[in-house]
Amino acid sequence: MQNNNNYVHVPFTVEMKKDYTILVPNMLPIQLGLICQLMRNYGFNMELLDTEGPGIVDQGLKNVHNDTCYPALLVIGQLMDAIESGKYDTHKIALILPQTGGGCRASNYIHLMRKALVNNGYSYIPVISLNFSGLEDNPGFKLTPQMLLQVAYGVLVGDLIMQIYNQCRPYEVVPGSSQKAVELCMKTITERFTGNRFIHYSEVRRLYRFVLEVFGKVKLDHSKPKKKVGVVGEIYVKFSPLGNNHLEDFLVAENCEPVLPGLMDFCLYSIYNGVIDHELYGRSSKVAMRNQMLYHFVLGKQKDMIRLIEQHGKFRAPAKFDEVRKLSQQIIGQGVKMGEGWLLPAEMVELITEGVNNIVCTQPFGCLPNHIAGKGMIRKIREHYPQANIVAVDYDPSASKINQENRIKLMLSSAES
Repeated sequence: MQNNNNYVHVPFTVEMKKDYTILVPNMLPIQLGLICQLMRNYGFNMELLDTEGPGIVDQGLKNVHNDTCYPALLVIGQLMDAIESGKYDTHKIALILPQTGGGCRASNYIHLMRKALVNNGYSYIPVISLNFSGLEDNPGFKLTPQMLLQVAYGVLVGDLIMQIYNQCRPYEVVPGSSQKAVELCMKTITERFTGNRFIHYSEVRRLYRFVLEVFGKVKLDHSKPKKKVGVVGEIYVKFSPLGNNHLEDFLVAENCEPVLPGLMDFCLYSIYNGVIDHELYGRSSKVAMRNQMLYHFVLGKQKDMIRLIEQHGKFRAPAKFDEVRKLSQQIIGQGVKMGEGWLLPAEMVELITEGVNNIVCTQPFGCLPNHIAGKGMIRKIREHYPQANIVAVDYDPSASKINQENRIKLMLSSAES
């Protein structure tokens, strides 16, 4: 049988760890920026790409079939753009991509990436699979429980910065002061995450307070109310400025306050699905017990962050994820867990119950799970919450940014503050 070189697996070895740079496609500049810095403590030189522009889409269209989902096209396009930029020694770089192991097409990104590398003469570049399902093994990239705990702390602190930043930016008296607060927080926190040291949770709590104190000093003017607009959807286009055409910037320019649930909600959703698998489908009770313990551990840390925000008193705290999970049950069954699954309508209901009735549901064109669990649930959500003002927006290489913005403007024309 002819060997299919489109799926060559070049492992990331222990020797490579010494002098290779691992390129990371950008989805969340704050959270992933903290994680990349944190991973340096374990000997990994990870660089978060911040490139933009039409060249990335062009690279994606060149290397990925245009029927493939938009996030795959952008992620592979951004990595290929970096490889061919001349900035890196291509014999000293590796790439990293998440691999869910589920039915979502995201599980196949890594194979599409390897095919693009082979077709462009870079088959020697390792592509690391970031997965928790034992799908692939890379001797030089092992995630220990201690490392995962540190990553979880980075996600929580990053979520806090992102959410408080969005609460400040639309109301700032001095333009750019909220961004300076982000930069100060990132600089201080990454300095704490440097060196071969373990970050204890007591220090994470101090970092929570530090972030709140920094943003608490930003001068805000709430005399002119803004329309609060929630953003939900497929995880990449929901968070990535590259994927959603800088949706948050657009909303701020339209006199709105963007409200985004954090990345940790998606992590908790993924963890709890292991419990659901046992309850509904009779899968491993051992895995379910482990996931249940992990779920309550991480949930406790999220609740701790929420308590500190409430004690500070100046900013709005997000809902506890356990409450979010229960809110979904009147709308959709928890067996619906392909892609963002039941989390998507749960986050819409969460926003509405918090008074954020205006929602943009972002989805890659042709992403079936998101069309069903997102757009497909809008009518049912409106039956329970008549005040819901939701618009579903498709993102795709052929989608016009003007059309996307006009659809959002139409939604905003009937929006309340």
